[in-house]
Amino acid sequence: MRIVADTNTVVSGLLWDGLPRQLIDAARARRISLYSSSALAAEFAEVIAREQFARRIRAAGLSAAELVADYIRLARLVVPADIVPKVAADPDDDQVLACAVAARAEVIVSGDKRLRNLKNYQGIPILSARQALQLIAQ
Repeated sequence: MRIVADTNTVVSGLLWDGLPRQLIDAARARRISLYSSSALAAEFAEVIAREQFARRIRAAGLSAAELVADYIRLARLVVPADIVPKVAADPDDDQVLACAVAARAEVIVSGDKRLRNLKNYQGIPILSARQALQLIAQ
């Protein structure tokens, strides 16, 4: 299954146990294919470098740079498609949609309610980590 995960899902999956972690583990086990773009990777690098995550990263014996490198190794990078902006309140969400179109994703996974409220984009369902894991299990 081809999946694009929003940055909030990737951060949660790499730093904490829980459903987003199970999604990351599924990508590591090659049960799913995780896709990203340079824009999403850059957003992840910016977010993971924030002070609010520093203690958690240190406790794991890692660095922000190591987490970024892990994510880039894990995900297949695509060039985002040109799309008409859809989420005026958060243009970063449009990067997720553009990546999903370019990757021919089967699912977009996000913890962002604004993005999930779209329900789907160009036929690609936008799901929570729980919903995506249920779909993967089928």
